Amino acid sequence: MTHGGAEQSDVASVAGLQGFAKKKGLAVDLNAPYGNLLVEVFEEVAEAKLIEPTFITGYPLEVSPLARKNDQDLALVDRFELYIAGRELANAFSELNDPADQRQRFLEQMEKRNAGDDTANPIDDDYVRALEYGMPPAAGEGVGIDRLVMLFTDSPSIRDVILFPLLRPQR
Repeated sequence: MTHGGAEQSDVASVAGLQGFAKKKGLAVDLNAPYGNLLVEVFEEVAEAKLIEPTFITGYPLEVSPLARKNDQDLALVDRFELYIAGRELANAFSELNDPADQRQRFLEQMEKRNAGDDTANPIDDDYVRALEYGMPPAAGEGVGIDRLVMLFTDSPSIRDVILFPLLRPQR
């Protein structure tokens, strides 16, 4: 199923994604690396249209620095997100447990951070050290109660359902 009229050639390369985004007038960072641009385009053209429960798989390595690489395609990770009613409900992935791979990914994230990407993860030496002691295969899934309440109440904003929102100091 396609949303937004994207063809395989539109999403197979950075140039294809850039051309598609320009043609559609999408508000995305055209200079982003392939994986980041792919996710941005997906969020713009498809996310809101995923009404029935839908699992999105095949996430790019660039956007999943803590997830295990896929055995069949090392450019992807073992990760999925569940969408219902146009919203992400759950995020899940197999944990990366290779300390050398994790350190390299943290180094790549730091390069992005130093280049101005505030969302990039800093190096966590304690975490890498823990991995060096050995971590068995593991996976996790995150489903927020607040997201479930949004789904059940058809609330447009998470702010409408958070029981104890963070309070800002009065000025």
